Amino acid sequence: MTEETIQAKENETPVRPEAIYVERDEHVATIVINQPQKHNAITLAMWQEIPDIINALSTDDSLRCVVLRGAGEEAFCSGCDIGEFVDVRSNREQGIIYGEAMKKAVFALYNCRHPLVAQVHGLCLGAGIELLSTCDIRICGESSIFGVPAKNLGLVLSYAELEPLYHLVGSNILMEMLLEGRVFGAEEAREKKLVTRAVPDEMVAEETTTAVQRIIQGAPLTARWHKKFVRRLARSEPVTSDENAESFYCYDTEDYRIGCAAFLLRDHPIFKGK
Repeated sequence: MTEETIQAKENETPVRPEAIYVERDEHVATIVINQPQKHNAITLAMWQEIPDIINALSTDDSLRCVVLRGAGEEAFCSGCDIGEFVDVRSNREQGIIYGEAMKKAVFALYNCRHPLVAQVHGLCLGAGIELLSTCDIRICGESSIFGVPAKNLGLVLSYAELEPLYHLVGSNILMEMLLEGRVFGAEEAREKKLVTRAVPDEMVAEETTTAVQRIIQGAPLTARWHKKFVRRLARSEPVTSDENAESFYCYDTEDYRIGCAAFLLRDHPIFKGK
């Protein structure tokens, strides 16, 4: 082995053994789906782990943004790990258990307290679309591929899985995706509102970082309230007087005073999240 080869191996990023893990960089947490050998297919155990991850992040007031991505650049998530279905999803009873795990994970992601940004490289299929639909901002590469080919498995998405996607793209687009089951590219995904924007593949990470920086430079309480209110508007029942009153809590925050003072001084505000 040459000295150059040894040096290259020493510089390689160590392989993480966890199927899903969290990286932390000050105010930003990144959740990584880590099954690149299976195009980041997601297992039952991973579905079961997601709620605990999200709940821990949601209670962290020092956090201002969460990024969701797949390991590597070949796939965001290619769907559920079909290879384990014979053991964990082979009958209705197992399907209910599996579905409950998916429901809890999707609910946790959709209701994550902090802004959630999807960084999409490559394949985003089936369950990957479900994960994507829970995110507030969704950035993909121009060569990314999308689709929900559940019809080819005789598989039905539950109400809990469909709800975030329904709110995101509407019934017409959702029906087209489910009934045809075809795959399509990034531009069509943007037209269908599955993604917020599509950029050249080599720019996905940079564009995601830029979006995250814009988010974390803002007042974190404002971001959390806006996310909560927009999510609330997706429900059909009218907003209550107590819920409406919460719209005005910001005026008693330190961040509001910091923001106004910085604006008058033509300075950059340094928000404290209080």
